[in-house]
Amino acid sequence: MDILTTVHDLRDRLRPHRQEGRSIGLVPTMGYLHEGHLSLMRRGRSENDVLVATIFVNPTQFGPNEDLDKYPRDPEGDAEKCRSAGVDILFVPEPGEVYGPQFQTYVTVERVSAPLCGASRPGHFRGVATVVLKLFNMVQPTDAYFGGKDYQQVQVIKTMARDLNLDVRIVECDTIREDDGLAMSSRNAYLSPDRRRQAVCLYEALMEAKGFFKNGANNAEHYLAAMRTRVNAEPDTEVDYISIVHPDTLEDLAEVGDKALAILAVRIGSTRLIDNMLLHE
Repeated sequence: MDILTTVHDLRDRLRPHRQEGRSIGLVPTMGYLHEGHLSLMRRGRSENDVLVATIFVNPTQFGPNEDLDKYPRDPEGDAEKCRSAGVDILFVPEPGEVYGPQFQTYVTVERVSAPLCGASRPGHFRGVATVVLKLFNMVQPTDAYFGGKDYQQVQVIKTMARDLNLDVRIVECDTIREDDGLAMSSRNAYLSPDRRRQAVCLYEALMEAKGFFKNGANNAEHYLAAMRTRVNAEPDTEVDYISIVHPDTLEDLAEVGDKALAILAVRIGSTRLIDNMLLHE
């Protein structure tokens, strides 16, 4: 596995593969890798001739009071995990390599980025869309792989790829969960043992909504009330949002029809966790 730090070296390394018509898979990450990331890499490995993973803690998607400086990092462990997953090229740039001193161009995806995390984290999805487009331009992948836990992020990236006519297939992969249902996340490392036990309330709230859907309930407020009750039963929780939305538009639903997504963001102590579940699947 090659570990590269500059765009110039990355392009040089990929050029012969592209000229020979090989498919290139891309897995963008912010590091501190877990089984969720590795599942994306294994799928990318199985579907492409060349697999590129990137590790870059992207400063433009963090707000001024968020956890950029303390975001967990494990460069040596991450490199070993990438090797074990069959990564051919690991790209680990410094911020100055991605955003030069005169940088002033950003990508804004409008409607789908506005609600949910977009409402509570202004500018977050502008940073996500910008860095992902830059990585697409650097790597020029055939396929790019993203985890379903970040549902809104995937919709933003799919919309950007569609609207800008990007020649890349966006592959959304299933959320990988711990044995008790908690969605795997690098931020889970922040949780104390007590708060880790409390964090399962996100998954259990989603399962409450799933049960309502299976029973044919159509009033979204009934779903929301049950989900809030489950989350608020834990002492260290603070709800950012709990919503029942249409999975394509992310618009709130008053009446639940044949397609619906339950989605939530909750602080467990100071740690903000997100999760979601398609109720019709």
